[in-house]
Amino acid sequence: MATIINMPRLSDTMEEGTVATWLKNVGDIVSEGDILAEIETDKATMEFESFYDGTLLHIGVHAGETAPVDVLLAIIGEEGEDITALLSGGTATADAPTEAAVEPAEQTETAEAAPAAIPEGVEIINMPRLSDTMEEGTVASWLKQVGDPVEEGDILAEIETDKATMEFESFFSGVLLHIGISVGETAPVDTLLAIIGPAGTDVSAILAAPLAAPKAAAPAVAEAPVAIPATDPEPVAAPVATVTATTPNTGRIMASPLAKRIAKEKGIDLQLVTGTGESGRIVKRDIEQYTPAAVTTSQPTVFVPAGQEKQEEIPNSQMRKTIAKRLGASKFTAPHYYLSVELDMDAAIAFRKQYNSIPDTKISFNDIVVKAVALSLREHPQVNSQWFDDKMVLNHHVHVGVAVAVEDGLVVPVLRFANEMNLPQIGTQVRDYAGRARSKKLTPQEIDGSTFTVSNLGMFGITEFTSIINQPNSAILSVGAIVQKPVVKDGEIVVGNTMKLTLACDHRTVDGATGAQFLQTLKEFIENPIRLVV
Repeated sequence: MATIINMPRLSDTMEEGTVATWLKNVGDIVSEGDILAEIETDKATMEFESFYDGTLLHIGVHAGETAPVDVLLAIIGEEGEDITALLSGGTATADAPTEAAVEPAEQTETAEAAPAAIPEGVEIINMPRLSDTMEEGTVASWLKQVGDPVEEGDILAEIETDKATMEFESFFSGVLLHIGISVGETAPVDTLLAIIGPAGTDVSAILAAPLAAPKAAAPAVAEAPVAIPATDPEPVAAPVATVTATTPNTGRIMASPLAKRIAKEKGIDLQLVTGTGESGRIVKRDIEQYTPAAVTTSQPTVFVPAGQEKQEEIPNSQMRKTIAKRLGASKFTAPHYYLSVELDMDAAIAFRKQYNSIPDTKISFNDIVVKAVALSLREHPQVNSQWFDDKMVLNHHVHVGVAVAVEDGLVVPVLRFANEMNLPQIGTQVRDYAGRARSKKLTPQEIDGSTFTVSNLGMFGITEFTSIINQPNSAILSVGAIVQKPVVKDGEIVVGNTMKLTLACDHRTVDGATGAQFLQTLKEFIENPIRLVV
């Protein structure tokens, strides 16, 4: 049955919202957790996600239009479902204070599931699922403490998932009565995270009944907490907002979206700005009043006596746990084999030097490799395949993942349709992804969906290595450093520049001859780089 979604209240003072953009169109498939639209409130432009699965059947407020809170925003249901009755009588539904599931039976079941022991005005908040692969989360910090007043839209906590550290905001007003997961603790999705309600409310009965279903589980916008990642798009024009906030001791930056936008326009490094907003947050006035002379830095010196044994225990991050789980599964389930080839890089070196002589143009050898890989995959779709237990998928699109080393491990942002990008576009995108990966500002959509992966350790002087396949992909390319050494050309020994590539293949999908043919094509592209631009 169809579900009506109304314009949500995304801030405590929001009375109306403007749809900045729709990320789904009528007829598109929608899964729970997908971002439906970006909505501009009186404070910021925020992502609005779906809590339902189905097909987007109707859009009630188009991009650029403004509508009051609770006005019909969209309808999600089964493909081909008749929603004429909802649209003709939709006023009453759209005026409802929250999203309302159309099927009465579902509402009845939800109401019956709600525990009677929950006092009036009390809201139970569970550990949210903040990414498609998230199974558990770690509380990085609490921005509110027990007894603190909480307003709708306030950031409650920062939660570390398997992909990023994301802010989690409250959709309820009241007092924080209980914290179920302390800082540094890890808990599965749907575990009791916090309780909000009127001051002085006794919640001991709720805590004594751990199996009680929380109110927040009901399918309604106002009862479904939404986490706003630190990578939310910058608002085009919005008043000072406090949606994007971070904690100084995590190494990330506390700044409002407006302050970030102004700083970007003025070329100001936010790490050098002192915030005067709540909890040290950088706001608009801090950017406007900033002068470089006010910046001071200091580097403490730590003395460790010789011969002293010293160690520390570092809890495994969600990213490190995920890397261990996924790569361990890949190494011990996929039959890896490796093919290596050595390339003559003289032509590529000359090509890059000439290309970079163009004003405002800068490409790297890694950009050349990624472009060559993308074009080679078009000619060898078997290498661009993926293995699943019941099928093999041949991808006719090329999404190249580029491995980026970060403090906690490894992140693989994805260059979508890399074969259609030119070299400067690849270089710009890779540099942007790498910078945001190291500051944990990539979105889940930017690190999902690769069909092949490139891992380059050449910049560290590594000449040759092997990588573990990023499943479900069928192959990964390891790129070594360019080295000078004696080579034979035209029967004479001369000084040449060479680079080694190693292709790791899953033998279930890529046979040895197939992998070798792919490397031959790749070698031809890189040794004759003019083919990359014609």
